[in-house]
Amino acid sequence: MAMSDETPLSALRRAMPDLPPRLREAARYVARYDYDAATRSMRELAQAAGTNPATFTRLAQALGYSGWEPLRDALIEARRTGPETPFSGRLRQATARPPGAPPPAAQLSAEMLAADLAGLSQLDPEPILAAATALHEAPRIWVAGYRSCRAVAQLLHYQLRLFRPDSVRLIGGAGPEDLDLGDFRAGDVVVLIGFVPYSRSIVVAARMARAAGCTVVALADRADAPVAAGASHLLLFEADRTPAFFPSLTGALALAQALAAATFSLGGEAALLSLRETEAKLAALSAYMPDQDPTP
Repeated sequence: MAMSDETPLSALRRAMPDLPPRLREAARYVARYDYDAATRSMRELAQAAGTNPATFTRLAQALGYSGWEPLRDALIEARRTGPETPFSGRLRQATARPPGAPPPAAQLSAEMLAADLAGLSQLDPEPILAAATALHEAPRIWVAGYRSCRAVAQLLHYQLRLFRPDSVRLIGGAGPEDLDLGDFRAGDVVVLIGFVPYSRSIVVAARMARAAGCTVVALADRADAPVAAGASHLLLFEADRTPAFFPSLTGALALAQALAAATFSLGGEAALLSLRETEAKLAALSAYMPDQDPTP
C-alpha cells in the first residue's frame, strides 16, 4: 500500500504526468469522478471510462497499491473527512513534502498558480454553448452562489446585466432570498454555483428550481453534486487541485466569464445595442475614471 501522508487523489494527480497514456486517461477519470471510483465496481468503472478493468489495477499498482481494491478503500476513507473541518482537513494534503524540502510557504504561491493553470487546462468548453443558449432563450435568469461562491455569482450577474439589465437577478441580492426562491417560474433559468462542502442554501435553491420547472445550469466541482441533480446543463471545474487550505475558485470564475461571453454573443445586435445603452448610462454617471489624469 502507498506510504504517504498525501490523499490518494493528490498522489494520483502528482503522478499523472509520468504515467503511460492509457493509465493517465484512467487517472484523469478517477480524479474527475472520484465518487464513482469509490462507489462503483471496477468493471462498471472501466465501462464508464471506456477502458478495461485491468487498467485500473495497473493504475493502482503504479501508485504503490497492491491492487484496485486497496486504492478504492483509500478513496472511500478520504471521503470521510468530517464536514466540521472542510478546510483545515485539507492541510495534511497541502503541506505534505519530502523530507528536507522547503516549508510550504516558500513555494506555495508558485504551486497554487501552477495548480490553477493545470485546472484551467482541464475545463471542457463544449457544454458552455448549450448552457449559454438556455440563458439566451430564457425570459428570466436567476443566479445563486453562497459563501465563497457568492463572488462568482456576483460576477456572472454583473456581466449578464450589462446587456440584459431587466431580466437577470441575483438571488438574495435585493431582499430576502426566500422571496426570490418563491418567485421562480417555469421557463426561467437558474444558475447554481457550488463546491464541496455545499451550502444548505444552494441545495434549497436547487430543489426549489426543480420544483418550479426551471431550467437548471450548474457550475460544480463534481457530477454527483447536489446542485447538479436534475440539472439540464453541467459545467464542471476543479476545486480541490490547489495545495492551499481553501479550494480554488479559479475554474468557476473562468466558466462564469465564458458563459456570460457566449450568452452575449448569441444575443447578436440586440445584445450589442443593450450593452451600448448600459455603457452610455455609466458614462453619464461618470462611473469610470479617464485613462489618463488630465491634471498636470
